Amino acid sequence: MRRALFPGSFDPLTLGHSDIIQRGVTLFDELVIAIGINADKKYMFSLEERVQFIKEAFKDEPKIKVTTYQGMTVDFCKKIDANFILRGLRNPADFEFEKAIAHTNRKLSEIETVFLLTSSGKSFISSSIVRDVIRNGGDYTGLVPETVIVKK
Repeated sequence: MRRALFPGSFDPLTLGHSDIIQRGVTLFDELVIAIGINADKKYMFSLEERVQFIKEAFKDEPKIKVTTYQGMTVDFCKKIDANFILRGLRNPADFEFEKAIAHTNRKLSEIETVFLLTSSGKSFISSSIVRDVIRNGGDYTGLVPETVIVKK
C-alpha cells in the first residue's frame, strides 16, 4: 500500500492545503493528514477545531485519514507505515526550506518526500495570512474551505 503523510499545523486549513490534499490523494492509496502538536507554539484554533475542520472538509473521501502526532515526522511515518511525506510548495522560499527538511528526513529514514506545487490561484494563501485577516476582522472565507468557521 502506498501511504503518505501530509503533516502540518493546519492553523487553519486553507484552500492551498485543500488543493494539495485533493491532488495528492490521487497519487496514493491512503493519505494521512497529521496535525503536529507543538507545545511551544500558540495556535489560533484548538487542536479539536483543526481536526474537525479537516475531517468535515474531506468526509466524503475514504482514502483520507486525519490524526494528530507529536515528535519527529519520520518517526510517526514509521509508526503508521507511511513511506512518503507529501508537501506543498507555494514559492522558491518554500522549496529551499522543504528541501533541507526532505534531505534530513531521507538521511534519517527511507521515507521519500513528494512535492506538489500549489495551484497558481492559491499559491499566495498561507495559514499565517489567514490568521492575520481573521485577527483584523477581514473576510477570510475566500481563503479557507467552508468547514473553517471562526467563532466570535
